[in-house]
Amino acid sequence: MNFLDKMKARYTVKKYNPQGNISEEKISQLKEILNLSPSSINSQPWNFVFVNDPILKKQLAEKSYFNKEKVLDCSHLIVFQVLKNIENFEKQIEENLPEGAVNYYQTMVKPKGEEAIKAWLGHQVYLSLGVLLSACAAMGIDSTPMEGIEPESYDVILNNEKYETLFAVAIGERDETDANQPKFNPKKRLKAEKVILEA
Repeated sequence: MNFLDKMKARYTVKKYNPQGNISEEKISQLKEILNLSPSSINSQPWNFVFVNDPILKKQLAEKSYFNKEKVLDCSHLIVFQVLKNIENFEKQIEENLPEGAVNYYQTMVKPKGEEAIKAWLGHQVYLSLGVLLSACAAMGIDSTPMEGIEPESYDVILNNEKYETLFAVAIGERDETDANQPKFNPKKRLKAEKVILEA
């Protein structure tokens, strides 16, 4: 099956098989893939927390609104976080990036102010979400991107002072009765000619 066919087959899972575990080999591959995600000027302002511990998953599930059952039943929950402190981010890029990249940040991003910087950093993390969902589709792993969580509560539970939570992704194996599967609920998208243009 080519990548297009895999993207046609992927969907947002609503119900997971609690016995469906992703192998450590595939988890290791996903970690490496996320580490290779693109970001503007290679800024990498992110942190990815792979949660598999049942106790921790239960605590996070309680802070996940209508996504509670997905968090409990998935194989792994991946929490996407962004650097909280702008000074820490600036220190990171000064230590790891070439002068030209740092200059771009200093002249094009920083003058716009703290709110714009925070938004720009968050955008980089969302780039990695697209990479992960595509990788899962290619590897036959079911997934559910979730903004329906309490980020501040996740931060308290995960206790990482340098990063703050933006969203999470459940991964695992779909339950065969999941009503959101394309065979039960065909994909609906706007017509390609409406959203894809040539200029």
